Amino acid sequence: MNNLNPDSPIRYDRLTMTLHWLTAVLVIGLFASAQVWEQLAKGTPLRKELQALHISCGILLAVIVITRLLWRLSRGRRLPPANRGVMNILAKTAHLALYALLLSQIVLGFLFRWAQAEPFNFFGLFDVPTLISFDKSMKSVFGGLHEQVAWVIVILAGLHALMALVHHYGLRDNTLRRMLPGRGLN
Repeated sequence: MNNLNPDSPIRYDRLTMTLHWLTAVLVIGLFASAQVWEQLAKGTPLRKELQALHISCGILLAVIVITRLLWRLSRGRRLPPANRGVMNILAKTAHLALYALLLSQIVLGFLFRWAQAEPFNFFGLFDVPTLISFDKSMKSVFGGLHEQVAWVIVILAGLHALMALVHHYGLRDNTLRRMLPGRGLN
């Protein structure tokens, strides 16, 4: 429930919600695809197709996250804090951490691919140019960091989702509804 001003909007704007849920779907899909291809033998067509899809979806995630940040900083709807005190500080810290991790994951993904010295493209539509060349030894460094950050994102995003459910079912407030589309969107 919004306690601060009865005339304040109760939900985020549609673009904010759309970008949030697209980010969530892509993060889950990217993580899942990497876990699946790790179980497949190297060089198999399915593994290569999953890797190509992962790269293209990673580029798409980069566009969405950058759009999301620009929208949030410029025109996205601002809502009053859903919580006060420590819970508000924890929520803001978690959101900032997720943004920072997503941005670093995107950068690491590009660096990893460039360190592999293999061409990559966006859904077969265009090739991504190599902007930086690395010694092949950096491949394992960037790859390892990319994998570790992925796990941290998934764990933090899982906690984020869990807390949304705690708010919805345990605290019975409107925190989750703020990010859900619905009728009466102000």
